[in-house]
Amino acid sequence: MTGRPPGRGLGPWWAVPLVILGVALGITAGVWQLHRAAEKRDILARFATAGAADALQRLVSGDDAGELRYRMVNATGRYDTAHQVLLDNMSDAGRPGYQVLTPLQTPDGAVLVNRGWVPANGDRQVLPDTGVGGGIRQVLGRIDRLPRPGIALTTPAPPPQAPWPRRLLFPTTAEISAQLGIPLRDYQLLLDPVAPDGYVRDWHPGGMTPDRHLAYAVQWFGLALTVVVIYVVLVLRNRKQTS
Repeated sequence: MTGRPPGRGLGPWWAVPLVILGVALGITAGVWQLHRAAEKRDILARFATAGAADALQRLVSGDDAGELRYRMVNATGRYDTAHQVLLDNMSDAGRPGYQVLTPLQTPDGAVLVNRGWVPANGDRQVLPDTGVGGGIRQVLGRIDRLPRPGIALTTPAPPPQAPWPRRLLFPTTAEISAQLGIPLRDYQLLLDPVAPDGYVRDWHPGGMTPDRHLAYAVQWFGLALTVVVIYVVLVLRNRKQTS
């Protein structure tokens, strides 16, 4: 009877660690996608249940904004009509345009109010008229972070003498605050769709849906299973050929 070297039936020495690595990667990524799906369901639930009835009656700090994301805030103040920002490269139903950010001065501080989307003119030098009254008003809006790009790009800040409104591409709150010369809360308020002084406001949570995360989880778990199946098939074939 001819003896077989220990471990020979399992393939090359590097095969088992490679399989373990592949399976671990697939399971880890799949579990992470499941967690993301649960988080997204929680976000959607918070977005759906947050309403004017339980709106906060004052601005929250930037540190608390993450936990209170999508909560409604009922703030009283005046719009800074002379210093508005047009968020560039914002589309609606495929149409190019801007989202209008207007600073709101309140007794608790200043915050950016996103008054919605406006279409862009064919001539980039012609900016939309986003004028709004400067009287005292109550503004109802949702707490959210400013839009973020998929890939962060560094763009030069407009010079101090640049006219307003200023067209900016994915600015941070700190960058806008520096241009305004006043501290801003580190979030924006998405103006309620039924509130006055707004434009197109079809607000919804961004990012992938829970179903998409679940689909990716299935793909990762499937990858882990595929690695195991391929390894088993190759080991059995190798044993058959050497027997």
